Amino acid sequence: MYHVSLPQRGFFDVWRDNARRFLVNHVPPDKIVWDRSGDEGLFTGTAAPGMDGPTDVTVTRSFLKAAASVLCHTQANAPALLYEALYRHQTDRRALTNPADPLSRKLARLQKAVGRDVHKMHAFVRFRELPSDGPRRRFGAWFEPDHLILEIATPFFARRFADMDWAIATPTGVARFEEGILSFHPPAERPDLPEDTSEALWGTYFSNIFNPARLHLQAMRSEMPLKYWKNLPETRLIPDMLADAESRVAAMHAAMPTRAPARAERILNRLSVPEISALPQTMDDARDAASRCRRCDLCEAATQTVWGEGDPSAPLMIVGEQPGDNEDIAGRPFIGPAGQLLTQLIRDAGIGPVWKTNAVKHFKFRPRGKRRIHQSPDRNEIEHCRWWLDLERRLVKPKLALALGATAAYALTGTDLPLRARRGEIETALDGGAVMVSWHPSHILRLSGNAASRARSELLTDLHAAGAIAGKAEPSSALTQRINSD
Repeated sequence: MYHVSLPQRGFFDVWRDNARRFLVNHVPPDKIVWDRSGDEGLFTGTAAPGMDGPTDVTVTRSFLKAAASVLCHTQANAPALLYEALYRHQTDRRALTNPADPLSRKLARLQKAVGRDVHKMHAFVRFRELPSDGPRRRFGAWFEPDHLILEIATPFFARRFADMDWAIATPTGVARFEEGILSFHPPAERPDLPEDTSEALWGTYFSNIFNPARLHLQAMRSEMPLKYWKNLPETRLIPDMLADAESRVAAMHAAMPTRAPARAERILNRLSVPEISALPQTMDDARDAASRCRRCDLCEAATQTVWGEGDPSAPLMIVGEQPGDNEDIAGRPFIGPAGQLLTQLIRDAGIGPVWKTNAVKHFKFRPRGKRRIHQSPDRNEIEHCRWWLDLERRLVKPKLALALGATAAYALTGTDLPLRARRGEIETALDGGAVMVSWHPSHILRLSGNAASRARSELLTDLHAAGAIAGKAEPSSALTQRINSD
């Protein structure tokens, strides 16, 4: 039987060295006694084997990190459990990574308990300033952890308070940080630390951030257990704050405004959305209702709703994708570069008055510096805005709708097939009306050379055909002359 006595300080290095000796000599766990008392006591045992042995040892970095934490647990058999797990790992590599394995679960519980204790130490250590003869300020603190975490928890303070000297005393040892060097020493009696002049300021801040309306004693004690209260300067204020909580909540309720400010009415009016059951009966009422639309999130960034315009009795409705940057600022559809091209082509096609609108009424964009870059609306946004497009169609009652681009075609027909095969064809809208599909003018502006000329001619042809179906176009001979002249 082998016996290993682990010291109170540096116990991880001692455990690791001895565990390696036992593993290379294939010593089973039941042949080793791990003692946490710091001396051999009644155990004499067999001398530990040498570092050379017949067995190769493998260990993962993650296991060593977990072992450094588990060994800090005060449970007496923690070193034995770790060695048993490491011994099994030499023949069963999957055991340590199996959360259903009983031994793995035990080690995980120990590691979690130590981790919580380290977190509490980082949160609840309170330093008091001590007299100093040198250029560096000196501080001291007392803390009572549940486990042997002094060596793994104090490097945090060394990194955070590297410009001062300090000492943290615990019942199991003392950590000192002097001139940038962290060292550990045997335990000493609890130091008599002086009062800190900054504690009054901290207490004032702590009491003023206390919100009595959010008081939850069980949660408070869970995050700040009572065992730490005697060492925290702010906890002496808690009883008075609890006693005063009910009256402070009543005062907060009494101080609440009873009447909304004038600006609230304007905000509420903007947030109001007309019910679908109460359809606007005129175009002006529809435009006014759409200006307060919040059916999707596009209204949050856009300047305003851009409603359609033109002849509300026109037999031809032209539907684009969405407003652009110019349209969003002016509040009118088709006034930017693509809109100017469309206006020119409508004139060339010899079409009479039309109603021009968009499938989506708000500008969707991505900020890039001072510019707003156009983004195509997604299906959810198109479908939310379809309610307004359907309302426009009911009010205008067009004989034909000309869908410019994929977004308008999907909004009107519910079909997202490629436009090349559909261009110039008559399709059926979701509401049963007639729809012709063609290119959007912005698509033409992105092309160059022969491709741009061909797309422009195709859109011009479709505009003339749509006007003819609606009964508002010039004879085909005039269109042929314009296409040839291009």
